[in-house]
Amino acid sequence: HVQLVESGGGSVQAGGSLKLSCAASGYRYASYCMGWFRQVPGKECEGVASISRDGILFIADSVKGRFTSSRDNGKGALYLQLNSLTSDDAAIYYCATYTSESGFTYWGQGTQVTVS
Repeated sequence: HVQLVESGGGSVQAGGSLKLSCAASGYRYASYCMGWFRQVPGKECEGVASISRDGILFIADSVKGRFTSSRDNGKGALYLQLNSLTSDDAAIYYCATYTSESGFTYWGQGTQVTVS
């Protein structure tokens, strides 16, 4: 079955960096576009980045210049590099798999990022 597992979250001081990882399994990872989202409890989920099968990257304006994403199709891995973090970046970060049938269909459990 499809499984996405995020890791790398934690607590960091403002201005610091983190690198999140997402391990995908149970499907043909290399064939699918992937995305990163974040959510603060009580607020709407926000799209942060998406990356195509071939590595074409889209970054949301809110994090452009500070965040970037990459993928390793051979490892079934997705990454999100977070730099120059501010308190506005504190959230639960999720990775998700995009399918043409249903949009972002498969989601991980999330990893918490705290900025102090």
